[in-house]
Amino acid sequence: MIRQLSVFVQNEIGSLAGVTTVLKDNMINLRAIASFDTPEFAILRIVVDQPEKAKEILNSHGFAVKMSEAVAVELEDKPGELDGMLHVIADAKLGVNYIYSIVLRNGKAPLMIVNTEDLSRTAAVLKENGYIVAEQEDMIS
Repeated sequence: MIRQLSVFVQNEIGSLAGVTTVLKDNMINLRAIASFDTPEFAILRIVVDQPEKAKEILNSHGFAVKMSEAVAVELEDKPGELDGMLHVIADAKLGVNYIYSIVLRNGKAPLMIVNTEDLSRTAAVLKENGYIVAEQEDMIS
């Protein structure tokens, strides 16, 4: 499993750039990003190479940040791979809360970040079905 950060930001012009500037200024490498918005605020989900440091620094800059775990699964870049993975999860009677991807990985297979109601079971079911579940260290290289 991997650690991701959920950063709560105002839904206004420049708010996302405020987060990425803090990361850049502190030499924290952003590996994945997804934004989910509501009328007043957005939840920015990010995977970085130094999650603890990023959380501490973003908090010190006034951002509300929550660290959580998610499952990162390697998928080949071909039709049907995501569909197959989602069927394995559904067949295990697990619901997907959200999903986003990391495409560029220095020649490695793309990763799909998945959050479900039971992360340990999701990772186990996917491994049992031949999927490669990445760990935090795999996100850095």
